[in-house]
Amino acid sequence: MSIFERINRLFPVWAVLLAVVAALLPELFNGLAGYIKTLLVIIMFAMGLTLSKDDFARVVKSPKPIAVGVVLQFLIMPLAALLVSLLLGLSPELTTGMVLVGATAGGTSSNVMTWLAGGHVALSVSMTMVSTLVSVFATPLLTLLLVGQSVDVPVAGMLTSIAQLVVAPIVLGVVIHHLLGTRIQRVEPALATLAMAAIVLIIAIVVALNAGNLATLGPIVALAVIAHNAIGLGGGYALARALRFDERTARTIAFEVGLQNSGLAVTLANQFFTATAALPGALFSVWHNVSGSLLAGYWKRRPVGNEAEPALAPR
Repeated sequence: MSIFERINRLFPVWAVLLAVVAALLPELFNGLAGYIKTLLVIIMFAMGLTLSKDDFARVVKSPKPIAVGVVLQFLIMPLAALLVSLLLGLSPELTTGMVLVGATAGGTSSNVMTWLAGGHVALSVSMTMVSTLVSVFATPLLTLLLVGQSVDVPVAGMLTSIAQLVVAPIVLGVVIHHLLGTRIQRVEPALATLAMAAIVLIIAIVVALNAGNLATLGPIVALAVIAHNAIGLGGGYALARALRFDERTARTIAFEVGLQNSGLAVTLANQFFTATAALPGALFSVWHNVSGSLLAGYWKRRPVGNEAEPALAPR
């Protein structure tokens, strides 16, 4: 195992550690707020560099489980975010942040957790790719639908921003992957480390910007985030099994639904709303890596046999 892979496996540790440092010493990160968009572009570009034309071909050849995963993604998580926010009586700003988290695509960490849990990695990558592209339209429209009566949702600006922050860097990464091929594969662990570092830094910046609110808002937002994440993981798995997908596919869908691109949610909240609206995304970034790692470890100890990968159809 390379040094980069060892570093990557400690992702939750780094996230929690830097979040604590940012809460105690916010002045270290407050001046970096203007770099959040750049950091997200780095994450999306690194993801694009790991995708090949074969990943896109899988979508065409086996669309059913991918479609189910993406539909559950944009059905369960936005509604769960709104429900949890209403039950806990969160402010309009925090509710907007929760819904933004729920309305974004699956996070790249879902691919890592799927691999650790013995799921279908190819299926996970395909679902993340498709949900990311769908999010260009789904994220602003779902946000408008669910919280548009409480806050002003700049749909056109969000559409443009997501296209610039997500689609453009991913497409550029895919093109470079196609041109360089095996050279990119040799440095994929380093690319994952780069993306991880960018995510952790985004978390630290948002925590620092909200350092004054953490004592009052932190506990209730943490509870909301934990409940939201649990609904996504549990609901994704249960509905996949109810639809008669095999165990490995159900595990894959659970991670894709429950682990969000919270970095994008943070960026959009910071750009179009307030720093307070970005707090749920920052805490979600920390927690979903912790919960995902714990669940992946639990499932890893319970192998499901030698089902062929990818098992992309229900039985």
